[in-house]
Amino acid sequence: MLRALILTGLLALGGAAPALAQTVTFGGMRADTSAPVEVTADSLRVDQATGQAVFTGNVLIGQGDMRLSAATVTVVYGDGGQQRIKTLDASGGVTLVSGGDAAEAGAAVYDIESGNVVLTGDAIVTRGDSVLAGDRIEVNLKDGTAAVSGRVRSVLQPGQN
Repeated sequence: MLRALILTGLLALGGAAPALAQTVTFGGMRADTSAPVEVTADSLRVDQATGQAVFTGNVLIGQGDMRLSAATVTVVYGDGGQQRIKTLDASGGVTLVSGGDAAEAGAAVYDIESGNVVLTGDAIVTRGDSVLAGDRIEVNLKDGTAAVSGRVRSVLQPGQN
């Protein structure tokens, strides 16, 4: 529903403008990338051979103040086994919330070490009434910046950062 309202608002304000990329700062979209990562889900399947764990059903991931939810999340472990998470690969109704900022997409890949989250598939990032949408949105949770590429659409509200 939120996505439908945002898209309706974008179309009412003049539609989408083509662009290759746009970079903006989203001050609230940050996370403590050194904080522990907590995952809850309906089920879990672990494959020791590939070093992956697949969480399915109502998956919720928390790290500091950041929350990510999706239908399925694959956790890829780095060197050192399950003590070091390399990436989280989420799909199916992905929602990312941090502070007053929120993002939605069909899929997302979160690189824990770099703090980068790449959102694809009708990706939308909101901060208050300001909206950015595109084919691909890359958010850096360490410095709070976002880069949007593909068919970029934006609604920026005067008086907001």
